[in-house]
Amino acid sequence: MSINRRQAFHDIARHRSTGVPYLTAAWQHLVGHEYGADEFADAYIDFVKKWDWDWVKINPRAIYYAEAWGSKYDRNEYDGYVIPRKLDDVVKTPADLARIIELDPKQNEVLRQQYDSAAKIRAAFTDRAVLQSIFNPLSVLLQLADVPLYPGDEYATPSLTRDELVFAHADEAKKALTNIANTLAAYASALVTPVEQGGAGLDGIFFAVTGTVSEGYFTKEQYAEFGEPYDRIVLDAIKKANPEAEVLLHTCRAFSNPDWFEDYGVEIVQWDQYLDGNPQVDAPLKVVPVGGPSFTDFAVDGDASVVKADIEKVIELRKGKPFLLAPSCTVPTPVSEESLKALAAARA
Repeated sequence: MSINRRQAFHDIARHRSTGVPYLTAAWQHLVGHEYGADEFADAYIDFVKKWDWDWVKINPRAIYYAEAWGSKYDRNEYDGYVIPRKLDDVVKTPADLARIIELDPKQNEVLRQQYDSAAKIRAAFTDRAVLQSIFNPLSVLLQLADVPLYPGDEYATPSLTRDELVFAHADEAKKALTNIANTLAAYASALVTPVEQGGAGLDGIFFAVTGTVSEGYFTKEQYAEFGEPYDRIVLDAIKKANPEAEVLLHTCRAFSNPDWFEDYGVEIVQWDQYLDGNPQVDAPLKVVPVGGPSFTDFAVDGDASVVKADIEKVIELRKGKPFLLAPSCTVPTPVSEESLKALAAARA
């Protein structure tokens, strides 16, 4: 590819003119290779190289945040799902909220391994943008108690309800949220700090609010109290560490309210355009959207012709306006190779 894909990513994010209308990527949970800094980084480098994605969204194991504070999982047993089997939650009673202290990302083994993986992936792809995934503080708090991250989650097995964890013990929850936010702020800052200044040199952060604002799970007023203030601690730290770093905010599930984040100061927002209550990618938002085929069409029984048709539709809807082309969420494990081929073939 003759263009500078790394520069093009930043140009698209900042609404600057570029030689291509979009850049293409996909991400997946690499079950069986998610533990160990080198093990994961090497597997993810192979995944990106195989498909030659234009930009890199690192997709680490989904529960590394909970592990950082002490939740336990069986790394060798995934029960046919992309989350390893849970052994113990760090938060089982409201009193356990006091255990959620501020961590030093350089000293915490879990966060340090993720940092090292990200740095190795960054070094492997100096020609394109690399983003690390970080859940927002509210999502991390919920995960620490294995409380669902979105309505209707039947996989979680918490000891507490959402209301018992957050609303009934608001002061304790807010103290925990502050400690989580400060930890993630330091971690994210180190990731986006340029290499010559001692950081990992990543181009940005994929900041997932998961399903916390979807389908009324947290109302706008509740999110303004328990979500936004702590999000801003992390987001402000990213911009302070590197004003050129991009933030791609992902809001998951149906009725996911991408417009709530118009004034967050993030450059890019992703939502699932195929689910009820969500706009299409031509919605009149100030942010740059991520749009593309539904992630469900990448299942092993998915239809690559549907993927191709949806790509054409998204390109038409954007009509030359900048965007990032990617599936609507993490592609399944296992995945349809034909669907990934169709996506990779659509590179501009």
